[in-house]
Parts: sequence; structure tokens; C-alpha cells
Amino acid sequence: MLRAARLLEIESGKIVTPGEVLVQGERIAEVGSAVSRPPGVEVIDLGDSTLLPGLIDAHVHLFLHPGAEDLQTIEESVPQRTIAAVLAARDDLMAGFTAERDMGTEGAGSADTAVRNAIDQGSIPGPRLRISGNAVDILGGHEDAIRYNPAQHIFSNATYANNAAELVTVIRQQLKEGADFIKIYETGPDSIREGHLSTPFQYTEAELKTAVQEAARTGKRVAVHATGEPGTLFAARAGVVSIDHANQLSEETMRLMRERRIFAVPTFTIAEYFAQHAASPAQAERERLMIDLHVQEFRRQLAAGVPMAVGSDVGPFPHGTQAREFVLMVKCGMTPLAVLQADLLNGAKLLGWQDQIGALKPGYWADIIAVPGDPLNDISVLQKVSFVMKGGVVYRK
Repeated sequence: MLRAARLLEIESGKIVTPGEVLVQGERIAEVGSAVSRPPGVEVIDLGDSTLLPGLIDAHVHLFLHPGAEDLQTIEESVPQRTIAAVLAARDDLMAGFTAERDMGTEGAGSADTAVRNAIDQGSIPGPRLRISGNAVDILGGHEDAIRYNPAQHIFSNATYANNAAELVTVIRQQLKEGADFIKIYETGPDSIREGHLSTPFQYTEAELKTAVQEAARTGKRVAVHATGEPGTLFAARAGVVSIDHANQLSEETMRLMRERRIFAVPTFTIAEYFAQHAASPAQAERERLMIDLHVQEFRRQLAAGVPMAVGSDVGPFPHGTQAREFVLMVKCGMTPLAVLQADLLNGAKLLGWQDQIGALKPGYWADIIAVPGDPLNDISVLQKVSFVMKGGVVYRK
């Protein structure tokens, strides 16, 4: 049994004082200010802290670490990168993230299938994972190795698909290799011209619809990297589950996302990190302009009722530090409760684990964390997780 000064009821937004959770096996049995104490039950008293559901990061890259992304795929073998991914998964779990969506191995193929399976089997510690394998991209597209000598035949960080037929073939191969969903690069590269984002689309609306239909044939969904128009509109019309980054959305795209419950995943933390670690003053200025634009657009999206989920794009910055995303989303216009509901309630739906994670309720998996203080008053306490339980197993205390 877990006991703390407070417990967050995420759906109502109420703080229960004190808070208690009775865990039986890997599931939650009771929740409230006072729960049953069966004979011989172990009581873990977490003192002046708040119990809340394990955090969800809907956009991670377990196979990336800080440093040049392109060079990691060239200089590091897939076995080496898989070891790094195992360590990254552990770091994320210890930071309170008990469920994540891995948005592409960046050139490591379906190696994330092995990481997910090892976690599920209890062989290694890590979050519950939804994985995409290698992301999908066009020849010369966003993730292609376009800055190298073509004669060296450097591989893309994604899998090529150049038309609808190739998309179907690639999706079938990825599902065969264990993918839970499909990640597609829909836009890039990005630039700002006269205060507006310019980013070419990579797949037509018809091609994306084919991808969505092929994934749906086996109950899977498609998520896209898409920063601006018209690619974001094509994605919304095609029926993707999320538009990740979503720097700029048209009125029509926002309307479709609101009506169809397509999630925007803003990923502010990666943008902040790139601005702070830019290679030149000019690059830093470009990153800051992109952030300013995104913040303005994010506030428009909130006002338009676009459903949000929380994803940090962690990997290019250190794993285990991505709770910064909550702080930035509050700074950019959301209340702490709204951000937590976006993370936990919307995140559970986005990962396909609604009614299993994202709330402290009887029957849900016992994915529970504790933080000092009250996150509704100070969202930054999520960066100071002091207790982590996943599936009834204590990983941090």
C-alpha cells in the first residue's frame, strides 16, 4: 500500500488528502484517502509528496543521444546503439516516465522491437513502449543523408517509400518486424520567410490516406512528423492519430484535428535544446525565431481547441530530463492541470492504453509516481520524481 500527503485525481483535477493506493499484483485495487489494509500488507509512506499516475512521453528516440544525429547512425553499430537504447529506457523510467512512444530508431531498423520485448518480459527496466521501428521517408527527404558525398552511399536514417505502393510494402515489412504504429515524415526542411513557416510536403494526401488505410487494416495507426502547411492538412485529412511538432496549423487543419481528435504533440524541449546548443550564432537565431513562431501558433491552437498530448523528442538531449516539456507547455499558455491531463489522459489514448494507464483507478496498471509538493501549484516538481512504480514493481524509492 502506498501512502502520501496528497493524491491527484487526474480526471476531476482534485487533490485528495491524504492519498492512499492499494496495489495487488500489477494492478491498482483501491484508491482514496483511506484504503483497506489487508493482513500483512506492506505500507510505503512517501510523506509530504503527491501520488500521481506514471508520466507518458509520446515522442521519444531511445536510439539517439546528444551529439550529431547523422554521425551516430554512421559511426555506431546497431548493437552499440541498442545498448544505448536500453540505458536510455532505464533513465526515462527512473525519471517517472512509465509509458512512451518511440518515434523511430533513426537508422536502427526494428531494433526497438527487441527493447520493447525485453522490457515486457521483465529482462530489463524501462517504460511500457509503443514502437515504430524505422520511420518512413522519401528519397532526399527530411531524414535522408543529404549532406554527404553521394558516392559514399550513406544510408538514410529512415526507410525509403516514394509512392503509395512503396508505402504499403514498407508498412507491411515494419508490421512484420514488430511495429506498434507507423511513423512517417510528412514535411521538411523548415525555414522562416517573412515571419511564416515554409516547409515542403513529402507525401500527397492520397498517399497518406493509403498509408493510414494499410495500417488500419491490422488495427494500427499512423503518426506524422509535420511542422506546417500543406503537409499538416494532408495528414489531418488522411486521418493520422497525431501530428508531431505542429509548429504551424491552418484554421482548417485545426478544425479537423479538433473534430477528429487528432493530437498535436508540440515538442518544445528539443527546440529549446537546439537553440541553446546551436553550432553558430546564426543557427541559434534561426532556432529562436522558430520557437517564437511556435509559441504564438501553440496559443492559437489552444484557443481553437486542438487536443494536445505531451512529447519531448528526447534523445538529441539527455534521456531522463524530459519533464522540462511540462514546464515549457505551462510557460507557453497551459495550466498545470491541463498539461497533466494532456499527458496522462490524452497520452493514454494516443498510445492505445486508455482504461489501462494515465489515471489512478481500480483495475488500472499500478504505474504510480510520487513528487515533492503539489504539481498543480508548481509543475516543475515533475522534474524531481522521488518514487517510481510500474506494474506494481518499485523501481525508485
